[in-house]
Amino acid sequence: MALVVVLVGAWFGYQRLAGPSCNGQLPLTVAAAPEIAPAVQAAASQWSKDGGAVDGICVAVQVTATDPVDVAAVVAGQHGVALAGVGQANGTAVAPDVWVPDSSTWLARLRIAASAFAPANAASIARSPVVVAMPEPVAATVGWPNKKMGWGDLLKQVTTGTKLRTGIVEPSRDAAGLSGLLALAAAAQASGENAQAASTAALRALATGKSALRQDLLARFPRSSDPAAIASALSAAALSEEDVIEYNKAKPPIALAALYLDPAPVSLDYPFAVMPGTDPSKAAAAQGLFEVLGTGAFRNRLGAQGLRSSDGTWGAGFSAPPGAPSPAGTSAPPPSPEAGGKAAAGGLDPAVVDRALSAWTAVTLPGRLLAVLDVSGSMETPVPTAGGAPRMAVTLGAAQRGLALFDDSWAVGLWTFSTELVGKNAWRENVAIGPLSSQRSQLAAALSSIKPKSGGSTGLFDTTLEAYKTVQEGWEPGRVNSIVVMTDGENENPGGLTQAKLHSELKRLADPKRPIQVVMIGIGDKVNKAQMEAIVKITGGGAFVAEDPTKIGDIFLKAISLRPSTKG
Repeated sequence: MALVVVLVGAWFGYQRLAGPSCNGQLPLTVAAAPEIAPAVQAAASQWSKDGGAVDGICVAVQVTATDPVDVAAVVAGQHGVALAGVGQANGTAVAPDVWVPDSSTWLARLRIAASAFAPANAASIARSPVVVAMPEPVAATVGWPNKKMGWGDLLKQVTTGTKLRTGIVEPSRDAAGLSGLLALAAAAQASGENAQAASTAALRALATGKSALRQDLLARFPRSSDPAAIASALSAAALSEEDVIEYNKAKPPIALAALYLDPAPVSLDYPFAVMPGTDPSKAAAAQGLFEVLGTGAFRNRLGAQGLRSSDGTWGAGFSAPPGAPSPAGTSAPPPSPEAGGKAAAGGLDPAVVDRALSAWTAVTLPGRLLAVLDVSGSMETPVPTAGGAPRMAVTLGAAQRGLALFDDSWAVGLWTFSTELVGKNAWRENVAIGPLSSQRSQLAAALSSIKPKSGGSTGLFDTTLEAYKTVQEGWEPGRVNSIVVMTDGENENPGGLTQAKLHSELKRLADPKRPIQVVMIGIGDKVNKAQMEAIVKITGGGAFVAEDPTKIGDIFLKAISLRPSTKG
């Protein structure tokens, strides 16, 4: 009997040391945002120890802490698309089986750019509200912690006051920065008649204090309690609650306050996205891991990392900032099977995200642009959705609003075209390309004086080639050199360039060391999109069609946000 007891005890001891009774190894790769990666890794390791398996095969989970922007670049590259501000993959990140970025906005942006991108699940496993971080002495001047502040209040201080030195992490590469940008943009849009001016002022104010990296922005907060140091340092920035908690852990001379503004901006929601094409057995393993990440034990692991559970409440070990509500933040809606498992980013229309980033790009990245507007007779056609206003008026309105977005670092010129505008030439140079700092009023006056040429046709090919030559002759390094052509028809210019001749000339002129973006915007339902696409295929750029001319503004923003890499 004694021998039997010893043998049985030894067997169970062996079983405990050797782990669960599964065979082989099924690898599952997970790329997680750095702040949540330790919690996911710990939960995955415990799951493996407890017998995590699929059909008797042991699951081996490898969790890699990876910045979401790096995985987004990889995924975009796989689908042959580019995300504004993201750039190409860095060569170190790889596509995982499961991706846990910090926000569903990454999934939404990829879905807009690549319709075939349809990850499964994508449900939230954690949350970190986006707050406005302020040094505590600065926060006290705006009523913290007793007074509740709204985004409209912040907008007023940012655009009209001089006390707040605002900053933002590049929102095209940082989800918390994007959330803050969206919240401020929404406040500007709600400001009534001055919405456009308020929006532009807010974007420019943020742009002056932008940082490419989060750590660089955090380093700009005051490092001394000296009043002069506080006054000259960064005083407000949209960050995640976790950023504030982590910053204050180091016990800096001036702690950061987390202000929870109304309405709550889109939270970081950490979606669990099983990537398209994942092997079924790995997908099953991912589901097992996902279930583990919904337990109370994982909630406490999150708390230790300064993160909340997906319902906005916190677990053990969470160091709540003073005044932190519970629950807090916005919840992600359940994933939609019809959308291929893609959850809308906090209920946001992905087009809103796209529009905000396009406006940000237009404001913050200096460019050299030649705007070329069709003034053929068909531009007199009334637009029903614009109260019967002619296409020309709607187009000029969009151009004027776009001009207001550009700061004085831009160089802009204006041409119009039809047929025989100046002798036999189809085009007219209304304003030569030059710095907005010196010719903004000249451009505004030129736009307001444009009229369609009654009976005029469309000399699209001749004008495009001449515009390309002009921009190329004055090409400037360090800027995006571009042409934006707005037209409501197709090339109709007897005796002018043929399509074949235009293409051969553009191919001859194209210089990879001096890239020029050609953006073609078609207006209405009579546009020959094939002609436009054939041009931009040679030059680079994009072809867009606004069948409803009242949508030109959004398309114009998207078009000018196309940013190729410049050389020189």
